[in-house]
Amino acid sequence: MKRLLLSAVCGFALCGSALAQDVTLRASHQWPGGKGDVRDEMVQLIGKELEKADVGLALQVFPGESLFKAKDQWGAVTKGQVDITAFPLDYASGRHPAFSATLMPGLVGNHERAARLNDSPFMDDIKAEVEKAGAIILSDAWLAGGFVSSKECITSPESGKGQVLRAAGPAFEEMLVGAGASISSMPSSEIYTGMQQNVLTGANTSSGSLVSYRIYEVAKCLTAPGENALWFMYEPILMSKRSFDRLNEEQQKALMAAGKAAEDYFAGEAKKLDADLVDVYKKNGVEVVEMSKEDYDAWLKIAKETSYKNFAEKVPNGQKLIDEALAVE
Repeated sequence: MKRLLLSAVCGFALCGSALAQDVTLRASHQWPGGKGDVRDEMVQLIGKELEKADVGLALQVFPGESLFKAKDQWGAVTKGQVDITAFPLDYASGRHPAFSATLMPGLVGNHERAARLNDSPFMDDIKAEVEKAGAIILSDAWLAGGFVSSKECITSPESGKGQVLRAAGPAFEEMLVGAGASISSMPSSEIYTGMQQNVLTGANTSSGSLVSYRIYEVAKCLTAPGENALWFMYEPILMSKRSFDRLNEEQQKALMAAGKAAEDYFAGEAKKLDADLVDVYKKNGVEVVEMSKEDYDAWLKIAKETSYKNFAEKVPNGQKLIDEALAVE
C-alpha cells in the first residue's frame, strides 16, 4: 500500500530511493509511435533491452507530443520532468547557441563522417554542454535530410528565392534568408499543416520525418539527400541526469548498454531511411531530384557568409567548434 501511495503521489517512479529497485521511466518524443519512425523505434528498443536486463527498470513511452510539445522536451528532460527523450538538439539552440553547430549546413556531408564525428573533440564539447545543462546522451544519431516544396524543386539557391520555408534551426534559416527565402519557424511536426494551409511553400527536415509525417501528401517535389547532403541533424536519445543519478549502478549500466544497442540499431538504419524516402515519394507521385555538386557548393558559399560567420562571431568558442568539426576527415 505504501508503495502504491508513493507512486501515485510522485506520478512516476523516480521520486525516491524507496523505489530504486522497481522504477518505471517515462520517455517522451514528438514522432508518431508505431508507424516506423526510427527515433521511436530506438526508444522502444531501449525499453525492450531494459526488460531483458531484469534490473527493476521499465520504460513507458509517450510518442507524438502526447506528454510534451516538441520543443518543450528539452526543458522537461533537463529538469527531470521526463526521464528520456529523442530530441533534435538544435531545437534547444535558443538556450544553448552552441547546439546550432549540430545542424550547420554542409558540416557533416555523409553518414560515415557523421559516425566519425561522434568520437571527436567537437562532439566532446557538445556533450559537455548537454551534461552541464542537466542531461546525458544514451544514443548518438545523425539523420540526413532534404528539401520539399509545393512550388518548385529546391536545388540551387536561386530556386529557394521567394519561397516561404521552414528550416530546423538558426543556421539553416540564416543561409536560406541569405538566398532570398522567407522563413516560418516551426517544429517538423507542424510542416504538414503549414504546407497544407499555404503558410509554407516548402521545408527542410530529416528523411525520417519527411516519411513519418506523410509530407509527400502536400509536396510536389523532393530534393533527396543523395551524394550532396547539405542537411544533417544530430537527434540523440537523451536522459535526465537527475533521473540517471537516482538509479543504482546496475540500473545505470543497463541503461547505457540499452542506449548503445539503440545507437547500433540506428547505424544500420540510417542509410535505409534515405532510400525509403525516395521510394515513398516516387510511389506517391512526387518528383524526386538531387542537388548537384555545383548547387551544393553554391549553398555552402552562402552558408559560410551567413550562418558560419554569425556562429563564429556570436557563439562562445564558435570558431573552435567549427574548426573541430571540419578537422574530422
